[in-house]
Amino acid sequence: MQTFNPHRQTQVYQPQTQKKSDFLVIEGVNKVYPTAEGPYTVLDEINFKVREGEFVCLIGHSGCGKSTLLNMVSGFSKPTNGVVWLQGKPVTEPGPDRMMVFQNYCLLPWLNVFDNVYLAVDSVFPRKTQAEKRAIVNEHLAMVGLTEAAQKKPSQISGGMKQRVAIARALAIRPQILILDEPFGALDAITKEELQEELLQIWQEHQVTVLMITHDIDEALFLADRLVMMTNGPAANIGEVLDIPFSRPRNRRRIMENPEYYNLRNYALDFLYRRCAHSDE
Repeated sequence: MQTFNPHRQTQVYQPQTQKKSDFLVIEGVNKVYPTAEGPYTVLDEINFKVREGEFVCLIGHSGCGKSTLLNMVSGFSKPTNGVVWLQGKPVTEPGPDRMMVFQNYCLLPWLNVFDNVYLAVDSVFPRKTQAEKRAIVNEHLAMVGLTEAAQKKPSQISGGMKQRVAIARALAIRPQILILDEPFGALDAITKEELQEELLQIWQEHQVTVLMITHDIDEALFLADRLVMMTNGPAANIGEVLDIPFSRPRNRRRIMENPEYYNLRNYALDFLYRRCAHSDE
């Protein structure tokens, strides 16, 4: 296991000519909104590279542009300047190769669990037979432990189960990148830990690339390969990127008994609450 050095900062990606072998590259990205008082810069000069199959968590104070950044990766929003590249091609619009899971689940309340997932599969794979599409839905509901709840409506299941549906729906269309915007933020501690374990198992089995926003340092240290720490807005950027040195598969108890866990945790806390603390001015 590598030793964490709190004085060493992982190098963030610097702009360069794109290569075909690059997976996800965020190059020179700014996001500026016009306001009555003049231009408002949310993100300033973001440069970062994500390896295929990597699990990356983003953390930072509310309003620092984390969701804005991932919306540009998903294609829901466009950079004011700069480019987001996916496998050498610029991201210009949403696509099934990038699937987003939100904190509020975004399930259609009039459809049952099965049909919420089937709708996505049917949209992305219109040429597959109905039997093939149903098999994909059943496979992914089983993956998240929801086979028994397939015929229930969203109003009949718990918050944790709703988030499982959202994850199953996202993975069922076989995306290259799974984008998670605080997916467990509204859940109780026990359900959150259960879903963290399930997410890791799914990620390890399928090796999908994951970008995840969280406000929970412990969650990030348990899940991520790297932790991207954002500076405060406006004009936020990447302050530091920490390598998470714990081997995989991960055991929560073993990690929390490791002194390096507390070194990392305290370093991240210091960054967020002292070096990047909100000003009262």
